[in-house]
Formats: sequence, structure tokens, C-alpha cells
Amino acid sequence: MKQKSSFVLDKEDGKVVQLFAGLGMPKNLAKTLTYISQVDECRSADVEKSANLRQPEVSIAMQELRNRGWAEVQSFKKKKGKGRPIHIYKATMSLSQVMEEIEQEKTKEIEAVKDNMLELKNIFNNR
Repeated sequence: MKQKSSFVLDKEDGKVVQLFAGLGMPKNLAKTLTYISQVDECRSADVEKSANLRQPEVSIAMQELRNRGWAEVQSFKKKKGKGRPIHIYKATMSLSQVMEEIEQEKTKEIEAVKDNMLELKNIFNNR
């Protein structure tokens, strides 16, 4: 990740995003995960700018990251005025920990496919 006025995803990060996408992760989620894993904390607008995403895409990705326990959010009210609170996002685990979880999920999927294939073979062999 290169730093300008803020972090931006670089070519190597793009490769990480592609690999996550190859594992079935939506690209917007992969971009958001890759970004937040490299900063201490960030706002949605930081992710939008740095990962070249739109606000709704970031919101959906952040919701999924929070649901999986990979990120958390803190909300702060502005001192004056009525406006929306400011949300600060933070990764709750490292990318290597996330990859371990994904590996466990994919291993279970592979085992389920193998079991289904074996059951199909048994059905066809007994006909």
C-alpha cells in the first residue's frame, strides 16, 4: 500500500483482492478488507477514496466484515449540530487470521463436495 495524502491500494493489494475474489469473496468486500487490514482505523470515506468504491459498496462490505467478526465500528456524535454520527472502523483480526478462517470454510466446502460426489457414485453404482 502506498501512502499519499491517505493510503491507496497498490498493485500488490490488487493481487490480494483478485486472490480473495478467486476464493469466492465479492471484490468490494476483498478491497475493503485489504484496506482496513493495513490501517489502524478509518472512516467509510477513507475506504471509498482509497479502494475506489462507492459509499453503498463500502457500507455493505463493512456490514459483512462486522457480521463475520473481522471488523468493528465505533460511532461518535459530532459536538455541535444535528448530523449523522461519525463511524470509525477497525479490523479486529489480522489478514492471516482471516485467511485461516477462510481456509477452514473452504476445507469444509471441499469435504461436502467430496461427500456428495461419493453419494452420487454409490447411487449410480447400485442401479
